[in-house]
Amino acid sequence: MTDYRIEKDSLGEVQVPKDALYAAQTQRALQNFPITGMRPYPAFIWSMVMIKRAAAEVHKDLGLLDEKVADAIIQAGDEILAGQHQEHFVVDPFQAGAGTSHNMNTNEVLANRANQILGYAVDADDKPVHPNDHVNMGQSTNDTIPTAIRLGVLWRLDELLDTLQHFVDVTYKKAEAWDGIVKTGRTHLQDAVPVRLGQEVGAWAKAIERQMDKIRFAAEGLRRLGIGGTAAGTGLNAHPDYHRRMVKKLSELTGIELHESDNLFESMQSMQDPVFFSAALRNIAMDFTRIANDIRLLSAGPTTGIAELTCPTVQPGSSIMPGKVNPVMAEMLNQSMYHVMGNDTAVNMSGAAGQFELNVMMPIISHNLNEMMQVVIGSVRAFTDKLMVDLVANAETAEGWLSRNPILVTALNPIIGYNNGAKVAKKALAEGKSVKQVVLEMGLMSEAELDEALNAKSMTEGGIRS
Repeated sequence: MTDYRIEKDSLGEVQVPKDALYAAQTQRALQNFPITGMRPYPAFIWSMVMIKRAAAEVHKDLGLLDEKVADAIIQAGDEILAGQHQEHFVVDPFQAGAGTSHNMNTNEVLANRANQILGYAVDADDKPVHPNDHVNMGQSTNDTIPTAIRLGVLWRLDELLDTLQHFVDVTYKKAEAWDGIVKTGRTHLQDAVPVRLGQEVGAWAKAIERQMDKIRFAAEGLRRLGIGGTAAGTGLNAHPDYHRRMVKKLSELTGIELHESDNLFESMQSMQDPVFFSAALRNIAMDFTRIANDIRLLSAGPTTGIAELTCPTVQPGSSIMPGKVNPVMAEMLNQSMYHVMGNDTAVNMSGAAGQFELNVMMPIISHNLNEMMQVVIGSVRAFTDKLMVDLVANAETAEGWLSRNPILVTALNPIIGYNNGAKVAKKALAEGKSVKQVVLEMGLMSEAELDEALNAKSMTEGGIRS
C-alpha cells in the first residue's frame, strides 16, 4: 500500500502520496480528472517551469522575493529543465478550464523541491516556500498557460523544420536521380500527357518547402508573450516592470527571440496565434497526405498495379498471404496526418470558445499543439528514413505504360487538329494499337514527322509541336 501524507488547501485536507513533490491541488485534479491517463508533454513542462524559473529571478532582481527562496526555486527549476522530477507532473490534459490544475501542479512541485533544497521535508509544517505566494508570484494561470503554449511550440520549432528539411533534401535527390525517366502523367486518375518522374517527385519537395515558409510565418505570432497580464490583462499584483523584464529574461534563458505584447488583454483573450500555427500544421498534413497517397498508388502491384515505384520492405505485409509486402510507411503517414487534421479541428473550435477575458479551453489547445508537433516530427522522420531514402523507381515499367498511352496524341494537336487527334486516340484504345501505328494507317503524318513529334521527353519540356 502507498504511504500518504496529509496536505491542506482552502477546501480542507487531502491525502497525497508521501514522496510526491506535488500537493493538495494536484491531488484533487488527479481525483477529479482520471480521463485518459496521459500526462503533459515535455514541451509543456519545460515551458511552465521556464516561466516560473524566470519569474523567480525577475522578482529577486526587483527585491520582491527573498534571495534564498528565489535561489531555491531557480535551482529546482534548473533540475526539472535538465530532465529530473518529470514523474511529478501528473495532471491529465483533459481537466478544469484554463489550466489551473497544470499551473498548480507546477507551482507545488517547484515549491516542494525548493523546500527540500532549503533542508525541509515535504511534510514539514514550517516550509518557507509557498506554491502560490512565491512560485506563482506576479502570475496567474490566465497568463502563464497562454505563454507556455507559445514557448512550447517555439521550443520545438527548429526540430520540426529540420525534420521537414530532411524530407525535402532526400526528395530532391530522388527527383534529380529520376529526372531521365519519362512516364505517363495522370489527371482524374486517368492517363494524361507525359511527365518526367523527377518533375513529379520534385513537386512533392517544393510543396513541403512552401509549407515550411508558412510554418515559419505562423510561428512569428507566437513570439509575442502576454506574461504579466495576470488574471484579466490588467497586471494586478504584478510589478509594473514585470512584463518587460519577463520577456527579456525568457529570451535570455531560452535563446528564443520573444517580444512584448502591445495589448495584454488581447494576448489573454484571443488564441488566434496558436490557432493560426495549428492551421499551418494542418496544411502541411494535407500535402503529406497527398504525397503518401501518390506513393501508395504509384507502388500498387507489384504485378497487377501501376508499380512505377517500389517501396522498401520493412516488415511482412500479411498474416495469411506469404510474401505480401505493403506500403506501411505511407500508410503510417496517412494515419498520422489525419490525426493532425483532427487535432487542428479541436484547436480551432477551442480558439472560438473563449469568453470575455479568458479562453478556458487552453489545456486542450496546448496538448493538441504539442501532440501535433510530436506526430509530424515523428512520422515525417520515420517516413523519410524508412521509405523515401530507399524508394526505388521502376523505369522500365513506367516507360512501358507510357508507350501504351493514347493521350500521347495530344502532342499532335497543332499538326493534325483536335478532332483527328480524338479519332486517333479512340482507335488506338479500341484496337490496342499505338498512336504512331494509327496515325500512319490514317495517313495523317509521315513516320519521320511522327518520330520527331512524339518524342516523349521533349513533350515534358513544354512548347508547341509543328
